[in-house]
Amino acid sequence: MSSPSLQSLPQGYRALVIGSSGAIGSAVLAHLQADPRCALAVGLGRHTIPALDLDDEATIARAAQQLQAQGPWHCILHAAGMLHGPHGMPEKRLGQLNYAQMEATFRTNTFGPALVLAHFAPLLPKQGRSLLAVLSAKVGSIGDNRLGGWYSYRASKAALNMLLKTASIEVARSHPQAVLVALHPGTVNSALSAPFNGAEIGRPAADAAGDLLRVLDGLGAQDTGSFYAYNGEQLPW
Repeated sequence: MSSPSLQSLPQGYRALVIGSSGAIGSAVLAHLQADPRCALAVGLGRHTIPALDLDDEATIARAAQQLQAQGPWHCILHAAGMLHGPHGMPEKRLGQLNYAQMEATFRTNTFGPALVLAHFAPLLPKQGRSLLAVLSAKVGSIGDNRLGGWYSYRASKAALNMLLKTASIEVARSHPQAVLVALHPGTVNSALSAPFNGAEIGRPAADAAGDLLRVLDGLGAQDTGSFYAYNGEQLPW
C-alpha cells in the first residue's frame, strides 16, 4: 500500500506527531515525512527535543511555545496512550477498581491529551484548512459498549472524546476550517495490544497509520467534533 499524501492540506504543510515513539505515532510520522507535500514533520515525546512529557504540564506548554515560531502547524496528531501499566491489566470487574490504576490511566489517556489540546490548538493556522486528531478507541464509545469491562480505559477514552468535542466547538470560532476529530485506529500490532493477542488479531502499524491519514484527508470542516474509525465509519459517542 502506497504512503498517503494529505492532498487537502496546502503544499508545504507542517505536521506534528505527539507520542511519536509508539507504534502508531512512529508510523504516522514516517508517512508524513515521506509525503512530498509535507515541508516539515516533527515527532514529540519524552526523549525528543523539545521534550514533551504528558505527566508534566510545563513540558507540554514549553514544547508548544518553542514550536510556535516554526508554525503554523497544519496537521497535529496526538498518538500517545496506555491500556495497561505498572498498576495492572485492564479491570474486568468492579472489584478490581483502584485509585492508582484509574489515576494513571486518566493522566495518560485524558488529562495529558487535554493539555495538548489546550497548548497546541493555538498553533493551527487561523485561515485555511487544518487537522487536529487524537487517538481514541472504539471501546470508549458509550453507545457501543455491549461487553463491559476495561473500566478505566473505556472511561478515559470516553472522557477524551468529550474534551475533543468541546474543544472543537471553541476552536471553530477562531479557526473556522479546522477539523478536530477523535480517531479509532483498530487493533494494531504494538506493545499496547501484545497482551491481548494483538499480534494474531492486529495489523501492522504502518497500515493503520495510513488508514488514519486517509480518513483525516477526506474530512471537511462540517465533520469537526466527530469520532471516526480507521475505515471511515463514524462512531457513536
